Amino acid sequence: LTDLPGELLELILCCDVLGAADIGRVSCTCRRLREACQPRGKVWRERFRLRWPSLLKYYSHSDSVSWLEELGVFGEHEVFKIFNNVKKKMDKFGFETFSEIMGEAVVLCITPCLLWQVPCDGFSDIETLGCPSHFFEDELMCILNMEGRKGLTWKYYAKKILYFLRQQNILKNLKEYLQRPTERQSFLEGAVLIDQYCNPLSDICLKSVQAQVDDITDKVRKVLRTKNPRHPSLASKAGEILIPEVELQRQVLDAMNCVLYEQLKYKGNELDYYNSLNSYIHQVLIRRTGIPISLSVLYLTIARQLGVKLEPVNFPSHFLLRWCQGKEGSTDIFDYTYIDAFGKGKQLTVKECEYLIGHHVTEEFYGVVTSKEVLQRMVGNLLNLGKRESTDQSYQLLRDSLDLYLAMYPDNVQHLMLQARLYFHLGIWPEKVLDILQHIQALDPSQHGAVGYLVQHTLEHIERRKEELGPEVKHRSDEKHKEVCFSIGLIMKHKRYGYNCVIYGWDPACMMGHEWIRNMNVHSLPHGPHQPFYNVLVEDGSCRYAAQENLEYNSEPREIPHPDIGRYFSEFSGLHYLANTELEIRYPEDLELTRATVQKIYSSGKE
Repeated sequence: LTDLPGELLELILCCDVLGAADIGRVSCTCRRLREACQPRGKVWRERFRLRWPSLLKYYSHSDSVSWLEELGVFGEHEVFKIFNNVKKKMDKFGFETFSEIMGEAVVLCITPCLLWQVPCDGFSDIETLGCPSHFFEDELMCILNMEGRKGLTWKYYAKKILYFLRQQNILKNLKEYLQRPTERQSFLEGAVLIDQYCNPLSDICLKSVQAQVDDITDKVRKVLRTKNPRHPSLASKAGEILIPEVELQRQVLDAMNCVLYEQLKYKGNELDYYNSLNSYIHQVLIRRTGIPISLSVLYLTIARQLGVKLEPVNFPSHFLLRWCQGKEGSTDIFDYTYIDAFGKGKQLTVKECEYLIGHHVTEEFYGVVTSKEVLQRMVGNLLNLGKRESTDQSYQLLRDSLDLYLAMYPDNVQHLMLQARLYFHLGIWPEKVLDILQHIQALDPSQHGAVGYLVQHTLEHIERRKEELGPEVKHRSDEKHKEVCFSIGLIMKHKRYGYNCVIYGWDPACMMGHEWIRNMNVHSLPHGPHQPFYNVLVEDGSCRYAAQENLEYNSEPREIPHPDIGRYFSEFSGLHYLANTELEIRYPEDLELTRATVQKIYSSGKE
């Protein structure tokens, strides 16, 4: 072995079947192998990479790093010990003690319910432990990247925690962005920060978005070169100079319109205007469609990189850009041409702007706005989308957009009250509701009526929560449950609507209120509300409450792509789901029936 060339010897020692302890023992055998396994060498670097695959990007190639020490520091780190201790306890005791166990690992204090139950400072102790946040993210990503159909509950909670951790880092970046001088606040960067906060699990970064914008800019230069080979935008780097001549600016805008709207087919999304994807800049670049403000940010950024100064105009109902064709800094609204990025870059007069929205507006609406005001309008659009529906996705969007708005305007009473009412409506995080209400009362004492009402009912909610005895346990052997035919984890099909779903709960009879029963026309069913009803996770991402007579066994059971599947199930066996410990405690006798049913229905090949 010692006679082999150094490069080949390193290649052998980097083999992934060898562990750190193996390398340590090899290095103790002789001087030749000790030199091959030097702490700053390739072998220990590969050990580090195999254990922490996403952490290498935080090290510079020029750094002289002792990989042996780095591996030891992370391996012996207090958070690493806590994390693995939590894993062992979770594997042993299951998820019914999730809150208690995660309380030990201060960085993981989250309950097995919804993401929004986590306090804002729930992860602050990461800093006091001296652990880099990217280390913790790497551990969570290892869980999320586990292969196979097992560990569903682990993946579910890892995703929730990662979502929250990344949002906190993005909020810090947003606050730092807002503290910069206005001239250093890039409109594109602001749009990316909003995009990142609402999609924290997506791989979105300013560098990649800027690269896509640069690619479009290069295409515009090619078109510009065919029209005017001596155009100053061709010689300058991005944003280095501003072109003073109006005609040269016009050539840039014409080339931009040619590339964006004719070659790349960008357009305003008139058919699906109220889709939140229209507000996310990375989705605008992927789908090549958006709403006026998102397309305007893209248009403005490209123009400025080519030396044309366009300015954002907070026009009512339809965001615009303005292009000065008179004296720089003029206050006369008629010295500007207005550009509609949503309308394929069409150039408008003042009168045409009014035709666009159908009514007259005062001169103040033609004025330029700051980057913070642009972000405010973008967040306001998302807020309105979140208010339009009453689904888990819209509630999450409403929460995210409220967080963003209050990061910019922390003392806005209207939005603070909306946040308190949202938490109250969802029945979550009552302690935070009280903090918000106290802050509102200090800002605006005239709100004492609404504040008092919410305080009273929030305190009642806290008291009720203290008195709760725990989840209800349902035994199939009870006489009142004898009519329940199906069990937890079975893949079902709805007879009427045809959707595929998995059962995660059941009641011996319909437990919904009279209004729901009337609205859903339950009395029209042959057995009405006096039959078992099932809580099901549907393949379209919804949660429904279905009557027993409307469900049947699925002849071709398959995985249900629902975001909450890991909240209730730990594994997909190929024919059914296995309840996690928390769900199994609530339905202790279902697992045996589920297995028997699967054996009977699918092993024999009968429906």
